[in-house]
Amino acid sequence: MINQLRNIVLRLRLGILLTAHLAVMLTAYLAALLIRFDFAVPLSEWPQFLATLLWYLPVKLLVFYWVGTFRGWWRYVTFADLADLLRASIVSTLVVAAIDYFLIASYQIPRGTLLLDFALTVLLFGGFRASFRLLRECYWPIGKSRDAKRALVVGANRTGEVIVRQTNSNPRSGYRIVGFLDENPAHYGTRLAGVPVLAQPQDAARTAARMQASVVFVTANTLPGPSLRQLMETCRAAGITVKVVPSVEDIINGRYKMQVRDVDIDDLLRREPAQLDTVAIQNVLRGRRVMITGAGGSIGSEICRQVIRYEPESLILVERFESALFFIHRELESLGLESACHPCIADITDRQRMRELFEQYQPELVFHAAAHKHVPMMECNPGEAVKNNVFGTKCVADLASVHGVQRFVLISTDKAVHPTSIMGVSKQLAERYIHSLPASVETKFVAVRFGNVLGSVGSVVPIFQEQIRRGGPITITHPDMERYFMTIPEASQLVLQAAAMGKGGEIFVLDMGEPVKIVELAKDMIRLSGLRPEDIQITFSGIRPGEKLYEELRFQDEELLPTTHPKIQVAYHRPFEGPLPSKYLRELRSQLRSDDTLIRKLQNLVPEYRRSKPRAEHSVAATEEAIAARNGKPSAAEIHAASQT
Repeated sequence: MINQLRNIVLRLRLGILLTAHLAVMLTAYLAALLIRFDFAVPLSEWPQFLATLLWYLPVKLLVFYWVGTFRGWWRYVTFADLADLLRASIVSTLVVAAIDYFLIASYQIPRGTLLLDFALTVLLFGGFRASFRLLRECYWPIGKSRDAKRALVVGANRTGEVIVRQTNSNPRSGYRIVGFLDENPAHYGTRLAGVPVLAQPQDAARTAARMQASVVFVTANTLPGPSLRQLMETCRAAGITVKVVPSVEDIINGRYKMQVRDVDIDDLLRREPAQLDTVAIQNVLRGRRVMITGAGGSIGSEICRQVIRYEPESLILVERFESALFFIHRELESLGLESACHPCIADITDRQRMRELFEQYQPELVFHAAAHKHVPMMECNPGEAVKNNVFGTKCVADLASVHGVQRFVLISTDKAVHPTSIMGVSKQLAERYIHSLPASVETKFVAVRFGNVLGSVGSVVPIFQEQIRRGGPITITHPDMERYFMTIPEASQLVLQAAAMGKGGEIFVLDMGEPVKIVELAKDMIRLSGLRPEDIQITFSGIRPGEKLYEELRFQDEELLPTTHPKIQVAYHRPFEGPLPSKYLRELRSQLRSDDTLIRKLQNLVPEYRRSKPRAEHSVAATEEAIAARNGKPSAAEIHAASQT
């Protein structure tokens, strides 16, 4: 019945609007006349008034229809609709005045009446429309949402205002926003969309208790990662639900997918991101010829983006995968900058091809990011790991030295410290080699040790994101696995800072705070995706070959010393012992096709290298048994035994 009535109203909508507009216009015109004569209109004015109605009302009605005021939805009236109303009122008043002055000779409408009619028309139409929306948004939901959950919104900004307006005006939303939390003290005591700004985000638990709120909405990108994490922990302890709401920009740009928003990488970083000394970097890069190997990879491509900002003379992009090279080259070319970009398909182990590039482009700085990095994959292909990570580095470093490159920066890894994997030991040998080069050469060789890079291709973040989108489970190798983390921009910025600060022989290490458990990272991603940790199952698969439970940033006999940058330290390394580089490299090269012999040779060359294999206590079953025991639950073996009795 209600739907049938609604359909009838929609069919008659134009007629209803015409009648309503005529009624309002007639009321405004009549009220203007009464006010003009102080409610004592002379009898001689009434016949003239009635005569003008014959053309006055149709003219105003046509102008309002032409401007488009009939096509607006009163329930969604905005300032744009009020602007249309003002424009229609001005135009209609001018048209009526022109007709009255130039075409009607018998009677002139008093100017005061026209001005009063204009003001009353705006007031009545605007008042009716605003009242309709006020009723719909403020009073109608009150009667319909008595059972709604009370909530707070973090961020007194445009997105927060939209959330309040849409939530409080919709009785089916299930929520009622009762206050804002904002970091700016100047906002306290003010109101936005009729809702007060109450306190800071760190006071969320106390404010929620006072306002009887059980939910906190956080608008995306409002809080930095550490502040957001602190808010989540505080609210979780108080039994308050935290929901991350996508910003208007995320929705418009298509970054909001399904019910799960893309997690901002900075949200996962348990510290403030490191900042650059841009002046020193600019002095090193501006006007220089810069070569970047592995330019299509996660780190290499970000180094390209960062370097291009400092106006180098040219960028030589070295990459062996044509698709990756195509995309980064196209991206840089689209910026329209003056720096020349030279895309070069090349394998860093191909000495002849690399020599051609050095001779052709004469680079002054080399950022060596090309490497095989995936630990389990390299365990299956140790010869390729050594060939690329060791001999590829040797090839590029030797050519840099021969051609007088000013600075050479090697991208290394924390896995090179006390390595347990082929990837880690190969990167340690790469470090050894560049530091074994003669100090008399012109080139300054430095290395940069990274932790795990959040968001890089094949890293845990994109894997976890995809697993969350599929509804789980999230797969983790071991519940105690932990890593140091940094963002891709931080990693690339550290490389640039090392190039600016390095005097030759240093190993630069970023202060990455405390290591993060992978389990906690997974739970953070689930929460930041708008879900609860219990909504997505986490399973443990057991430690893979080459993996360590804990990573280290330096050897025990290395001393971390401060630099001029507060977030960067230098690991002054011990002199490397063992065979001379030329000798051990010859021996290694002869063993590349024999995995077992190669691994034994690596263990002889690097005594601290202890190849990690999945141990019994790290198997899937053992891991599940340990977790069950930790939680006081029956183990899988106990459940199986019980099922057999």
